Amino acid sequence: MNVLIVEDEVKMAEEMAAFLTREHFLCEIATIGVEASEKIAVNLYDFVLLDLGLPDYNGLDLLKEGKMLDTPPAFIIITARGAVEEKVKGLNIGADDYLAKPFSLVELNARIQAVARRKFKIESSDIQIGEFLVKTDNRIVKHKEKTVELTRKEFDLLLYLLLNKEKTLTRVQLYEHIWGNLFDDQYDSNFIDVHIKNLRKKLSPHAPVDWIKTTRGVGYKISEEE
Repeated sequence: MNVLIVEDEVKMAEEMAAFLTREHFLCEIATIGVEASEKIAVNLYDFVLLDLGLPDYNGLDLLKEGKMLDTPPAFIIITARGAVEEKVKGLNIGADDYLAKPFSLVELNARIQAVARRKFKIESSDIQIGEFLVKTDNRIVKHKEKTVELTRKEFDLLLYLLLNKEKTLTRVQLYEHIWGNLFDDQYDSNFIDVHIKNLRKKLSPHAPVDWIKTTRGVGYKISEEE
């Protein structure tokens, strides 16, 4: 999933990005509010980790901007310890959670995972789809007792479709959420098609995968409805 870290303390932002990258997130950093505002306006993010104490911008205004988008990211606000009023304002505007500085990176990841479960309405870290069990904690796919070998990006693609079950995702959405933000001259829609084809090819010898559906001219979705 795609994460924007809005934090003016560069070292802290880089430490957060390095840790979350190891946890299989895609990370971008904005150290000033103007840059963050531009990024939020043009890119698709699943999460924004927002330090409210920016030197050039009211962090609460950034939160308001993000919540006005058609597909708003989840926001976790980061505040100085004891800044109760800011926390309350942020939560009232629509923040999904908050962390008070200083915090551990392990706690940050736990908060992100908790927000993701609420956002995507997931009750368990194990997701059943067809005859397959997708174990999100250790990132494996099993059919009965056999593990299906997928690449990191194939797993990310399958998981993101599962998190948005019954919703058609465009090829651009899939690209940005799995591979990061793109420039128009980089984008090739066949790139997503090839990965979907490979995913079906690896899963189908074990059991039917007709729940991976193509929405012609748009993109893909996972649906168990006939």
